[in-house]
Amino acid sequence: MAKILVADDSASMRQMVEFTLKEAGHQVVAAEDGQAALNLAKGMTADLVITDINMPNMDGITLIRELRALPAFKFIFILTLTTESTTEKKMEGKDAGATGWIVKPFNPEKLLATVNKVLG
Repeated sequence: MAKILVADDSASMRQMVEFTLKEAGHQVVAAEDGQAALNLAKGMTADLVITDINMPNMDGITLIRELRALPAFKFIFILTLTTESTTEKKMEGKDAGATGWIVKPFNPEKLLATVNKVLG
């Protein structure tokens, strides 16, 4: 079981990701945008972060950079779950410190396979 921080501004997407991860036995902490996720991260430890890229208040790329600056999040896995699929965005994410990139639409099996792979 892993503790996973999820950031997505879409309530339905957050709920689907949270449900999928909890069904697989993981503990999930969810945030509605990057700023809320960063605030939560400052008071917790996590095994994995899954973040959207396009969010209000703080986007996912900025969130990744901010998380990487925190000692507790310097080396943990950070996955993006986003509609963005351009090479430029992926490189920007990788440069910020993203470990992996999952393109929406949301696929529970693919998400769990990726989560298990990075945590495994």
